[in-house]
Amino acid sequence: MSAPMEIDVFWSFRSPWSYLATKRLHDWQTKYQLLVNFRAVYPIAVRLPEFFDQVQPQWFSYFATDVRRVAEFLELPFAAARPDPVIQHVDADGRRHTDSEQPYIYRLTRLGALAEELGKGIEFADEVSALIWGGTKGWDQGDHLAQAAARAGLNLAEMDERIVAEAERLDAVIDNNQRDHDQSGHWGVPTCTYNGEPFFGQDRLDVLLWRLQKEGLQER
Repeated sequence: MSAPMEIDVFWSFRSPWSYLATKRLHDWQTKYQLLVNFRAVYPIAVRLPEFFDQVQPQWFSYFATDVRRVAEFLELPFAAARPDPVIQHVDADGRRHTDSEQPYIYRLTRLGALAEELGKGIEFADEVSALIWGGTKGWDQGDHLAQAAARAGLNLAEMDERIVAEAERLDAVIDNNQRDHDQSGHWGVPTCTYNGEPFFGQDRLDVLLWRLQKEGLQER
């Protein structure tokens, strides 16, 4: 059997759009001779917090409407993340500001980078994003994350130890992911790339699959 085809996916734990793409990407890796390289990056609220000062005021309400509509269309459960993976506050002028203390997103992103190294990146992303965005209030409490990691074939306690001990190395991996993302042809998530061609957004996955099949993608 020939080697599987490969795609990269630049992906954020804070992005509901990443969540809405992940189950299909996971299913593709199971169904097709395809390797999905999971490339965890920090969300725009961390990378470019000034972004929220520049968008049109309608952006927030449309985003909230559209993401729920697409989730319903895809028949995936959806609710606003509680807690939000990125802590922000809204000032008196209605502007969002990313707090300096971020107890969730750094842990999650380092865990994602480590999961990829352990050969379970897209599996971990699928389980954890469904936990965060699928309606589990208090996803960070109790054993929710541990059970999600176990469903992906991973041990959360061991991973948490490693992301502390190996934080500097994992941050370098994430920095490299972000540099490659910057050079991919798009800045948003999820962005998939194949042979240097970017496909931004969960709504371009059908186009990506079409491209892969044109290039010879086969079922397992």
